[in-house]
Amino acid sequence: MNNLTAKKVLVTGGAGFLGSHLCERLLDASNEVICVDNCYTGTKANIYHLFDNPRFEFMRHDVTFPLYIEVDEIYNLACPASPIHYQFDPVQTTKTSVHGAINMLGLAKRVKAKILQASTSEVYGDPEIHPQPESYWGNVNPIGRRSCYDEGKRCAETLFFDYHRQHTLPIKVARIFNTYGPSMHPADGRVVSNFIIQALKNEPITIYGDGSQTRSFCYVDDLIDGMIRFMKTENDFTGPLNLGNPVEFSILELAEKIIDQTGSKSEIIFNELPEDDPKQRKPDISLAKEKLNWEPKIKLEQGLVKTITYFEELLKTI
Repeated sequence: MNNLTAKKVLVTGGAGFLGSHLCERLLDASNEVICVDNCYTGTKANIYHLFDNPRFEFMRHDVTFPLYIEVDEIYNLACPASPIHYQFDPVQTTKTSVHGAINMLGLAKRVKAKILQASTSEVYGDPEIHPQPESYWGNVNPIGRRSCYDEGKRCAETLFFDYHRQHTLPIKVARIFNTYGPSMHPADGRVVSNFIIQALKNEPITIYGDGSQTRSFCYVDDLIDGMIRFMKTENDFTGPLNLGNPVEFSILELAEKIIDQTGSKSEIIFNELPEDDPKQRKPDISLAKEKLNWEPKIKLEQGLVKTITYFEELLKTI
């Protein structure tokens, strides 16, 4: 990208796992990037290597409060995304999704910016349709322990489409499925990071339920590529759009792969399945293939090698 087409891009949640990778890719494409994060789950360690870049700016700010800056595009990623973090302060989680959406949509409307919402496969709840197409309305418990995140993201989608209809705001709504890779928070409670750290420490690998529940794991580089391609599409294509890897694995299969790749002596133990934990999760990415010419390229085995290496180096510093 040359300077004539470079943009000033705001990334909320930019110090988090996905946000930090997105900031890096946007800078690589010669954009100016303003990274906003309150560092509740994000960390400046994820973006330290970007601080010397003159086109990068970090701003500590909570999106539940308005923000007044001038930008061309907004990627709204701000929100704790793992159960252990979003259930710690569920009221704040809902506020981050809902008030955060209102504030970022208000900013986009004022400066006439295109805005992308990082939604989630959690809007489908514990799905009764498999795989999940964008047309599926979901099966979500509105009053459970996961509801602060699930319903917060669903409400954010509502706000995005109402701003689009009411104010002709150019929006993109991406429903992100399980993503993994370097820069994941080591204590986020997600299955990939949990298993890798337990395996590297030769501790028991904890599976909730019998391990038959399934997930589809997308490596972070593939996911970020999908988000950037989506943002570049014409304004009449709003989504919602599934972004994820359609190759499905059981949780038990994942644990066995990680034990094998780390050479761990860990044993597998089974605990009770948490409330409302989805039994299966797999995206239908037909729309992403059609509209973006996109599908994940990195296989789970390849992505795990890179992620394991990251956590091996991280554990040396802890």
